[in-house]
Amino acid sequence: MAMRYASLFSLLLAAACSGGDPQPQAAKPNIVILLADDLGWTDVGFHGGNIPTPNIDRIAAEGAQLNRYYVAPVCSPTRAGLMTGRYPIRFGAMRAVYPPWRDGGMDTSETTMADVLATAGYERRGVFGKWHLGHGGLQYHPLRRGFTEFYGHYNGAIDYFTHEREGELDWHAGYESNYDEGYSTDLIAAAAARFIEKQAAGDAPFLCYVPFNAVHSPFQAQEEDLPLYADLAAAEGNWTGAAQVNAPAGAERRLANRRILGAMTHALDRGVGRILDALDEAGIAASTFVLFSSDNGGVGGVGENAPLRGAKASVFEGGIRVAAAARWPGKIAAGSVIDAPLANIDVLPTVMRLAGVADSGGKPLDGLDILDVLTGERQSLDRELFNYIGQAGPETEQISYMTNAWKLIVLGPAVTDEAADDARRRRMLFRIDEDMAEERDVAAEHPQKTAEMYAKIKEFRALQPADAVPPYNQGREGSLFRAPPEWRIPGDYPQ
Repeated sequence: MAMRYASLFSLLLAAACSGGDPQPQAAKPNIVILLADDLGWTDVGFHGGNIPTPNIDRIAAEGAQLNRYYVAPVCSPTRAGLMTGRYPIRFGAMRAVYPPWRDGGMDTSETTMADVLATAGYERRGVFGKWHLGHGGLQYHPLRRGFTEFYGHYNGAIDYFTHEREGELDWHAGYESNYDEGYSTDLIAAAAARFIEKQAAGDAPFLCYVPFNAVHSPFQAQEEDLPLYADLAAAEGNWTGAAQVNAPAGAERRLANRRILGAMTHALDRGVGRILDALDEAGIAASTFVLFSSDNGGVGGVGENAPLRGAKASVFEGGIRVAAAARWPGKIAAGSVIDAPLANIDVLPTVMRLAGVADSGGKPLDGLDILDVLTGERQSLDRELFNYIGQAGPETEQISYMTNAWKLIVLGPAVTDEAADDARRRRMLFRIDEDMAEERDVAAEHPQKTAEMYAKIKEFRALQPADAVPPYNQGREGSLFRAPPEWRIPGDYPQ
């Protein structure tokens, strides 16, 4: 299936129409990171999707499309990699997400982006939306991980209208419960916009991290947006190989949720527009670096990932290669397309460069400083990237190793389990530079290459510590878990 890109002319026209006089560049730019949740590769206009996303497209039009931008297959690991610049497998946060019944959280010995920017003079560091990096103790709270302001929810999959998870309110401002009424996507965007509006000329630069919960299930949209997508076609993608995470059975149900997702995406795009407008109105758009991406691919059968194979919860391209764009006026060329392989773990080292920080003060980073690629000073980037998910348990793990040209996927029992029957492990090799849809498995034609890459995969999987986050459902079935009242985290709160 051919890629359905919007025309370059339309992107450049959008850039030209955005208006505004040139503004002086700040020595250290503001950092705005917009993270969608479960957004499909082709569910943005700049990939030719049939859900209009003019505001998200504006970031690509006024900056660059990141054509090979990689994240983890599910929510929490992507957030952990983004925050630390490290593969989350190193600190046990890559196998699965943190569900409501899990006590742990992202290792507190890891240094976060907010920690690093605090040392660089970024006095205001806000996070607005879905945290999903632990709620079992105050040590995992965003205000204990380097941020100065938090508004949103701890868990994934909250109700968009009641803001509840497991029957309890999960909506907070700082440490306290918040009772704002409204659709969560709108509330998140409004809070981020207010944070930006507080900025005045001459103020220290800020970090504004906006991890939307849209368009993650439950599939819920506002009544006024639903008619706009009443005729939206069914998702066409091949999601073979992906776990059906949150995807209901039956074509009729999938189509109904696809249409709801269209309305949810509409609200997401509106929220992105509100944040971009706040930057314009504050007069700081030209001194702000903006990055947009999804945290993983769309849900199989509901989100559209075509022509990519797979979906959320898989290491096929449809699970880990996501819609992404970056904007920094005067630095990143408007309407450019970057084909070099980039990743969420690159964000921290790149932000460090923007902020003039030479050393994170923490553990060695896995990500690369990609600023020269974004600005066009460097056209290519030779690298290797790993990915992994074991959310359903050790018998059905998925792991991948990719270079610029090659990608090996291994499906089956954990590769570190020497007692497992190796015949149950499926090895699939692709020339990913030529076959983005992963249609032709060439493992049988290249046994030596397959063996070499498999050895690398085993080394990567061996990094996982014994106390890593367990498979998703472990501790759920038959448990007496009850959510704490209003999801108040146990611990000693500041006075």
